[in-house]
Amino acid sequence: MDFKTALLKKIRSKKAVIGIVGLGYVGLPLLLRFAEEGFETIGLDIDQELVDDFNNGISNIHHISSNRILKAKKISSTIATTEPSAMNQCDVIILCVPTPLTKNREPNLKYVKESIDKISKYLKEGQLLSLESTTYPGTTEEVIVPRLESLNFQVGKNYFVAYSPEREDPGNKDYTNQTIPKICGGHTSSCLEVSLAIYSEAIQEVIPLSSTKAAEMTKLLENIHRSVNIGLVNEMKVVADKMGIDIFEVIDAAATKPFGFTAYYPGPGLGGHCIPIDPFYLTWKVREFGINTKFIEIAGEINKSMHQYVCNKTMIALNERSIALKKSKILILGLSYKKNVDDVRESPSILIMEELQNNGAIVNYSDPYLKTFPKMREFNFDLSSIELTKQNLEMYDAVLLLTDHDDFDYEMIKENSKLIIDTRGKYREFSENILRA
Repeated sequence: MDFKTALLKKIRSKKAVIGIVGLGYVGLPLLLRFAEEGFETIGLDIDQELVDDFNNGISNIHHISSNRILKAKKISSTIATTEPSAMNQCDVIILCVPTPLTKNREPNLKYVKESIDKISKYLKEGQLLSLESTTYPGTTEEVIVPRLESLNFQVGKNYFVAYSPEREDPGNKDYTNQTIPKICGGHTSSCLEVSLAIYSEAIQEVIPLSSTKAAEMTKLLENIHRSVNIGLVNEMKVVADKMGIDIFEVIDAAATKPFGFTAYYPGPGLGGHCIPIDPFYLTWKVREFGINTKFIEIAGEINKSMHQYVCNKTMIALNERSIALKKSKILILGLSYKKNVDDVRESPSILIMEELQNNGAIVNYSDPYLKTFPKMREFNFDLSSIELTKQNLEMYDAVLLLTDHDDFDYEMIKENSKLIIDTRGKYREFSENILRA
């Protein structure tokens, strides 16, 4: 029996062991999905605290309940570990590690390379290695395949490689990683066949593509599409504001057209691990071909500048009330980059907090999903979430609505705040203490 046939047999009988490298917002729900289908799963992460919590049935991600972890553990054997040697027990290894940018906005594949290097001596014939991290077209065949071939594996014969980008939308109850269609590209036809087989066990619809490059490009196009359209509507917000027009009214009106228009809404900037970062993976790569992606880069610059626009609007609004920004007391509503989640990666709220504090403001925050300010590599605010009460709100010169969590009592906030800077269009009616930004 050849390696492909043997692996397919293990997958179809649910005897394949699934290894997930990285137990964050992508890796953890994927591990649970396979466990819920009856596969033995092993999670690998460098964070000992995260590993211990998982093994004790505790979730570190708000929208994933601890109860779900406990239920998955009852269905099948599932453990987490910090030991790379555990990957030797696996038949399928899926990499779900960060792919950030460098300070020069160039791809940083440090975590992908380090992960493969750490597990390399524990790899064995007949495994499938699938990358889910967003990256530039060519990464799988230029970075991963050569590393495996240097270990004397023959990719497509005794080892299999695929690229299948994550399509997570944290907090979205309408779409889960089980119901969101999943694209997949293999390094060879055998690699594709094996990868389709394993993902089809956990995902309702898996869509084959002709290559790993096509799959890598597809993921970038999805996020570039959103980045460009959000950049457009953010620019329109600035224009509309200067002209005294309510941009949210305009967008809602345009959305009544039943064709040719998709509604995107402005905000204080872009956040999350995908949209602010992924477009620049393509802009970097295509320089090899002598191409400048001006459209993508302009959208990125507009989105990146929005936090400064919000800070300037705040300063002007305070000045109009004879309050200097320096030593003013400002409350940030919402730290996370989108509503109803606890994810602060690339969140514009953090940038706005830093900008205001650097200009002398006294800044606090309130977020029901983040009781204390989270550990971050570049930011360190020794703060805890402020309870939203009448007395507390009256203490602040301005309240900045940056993340429109459903848990906020918006009517109570409106009645007890001296000034609200609304960046999300939550307050549509006119009020003297509300300003759009």
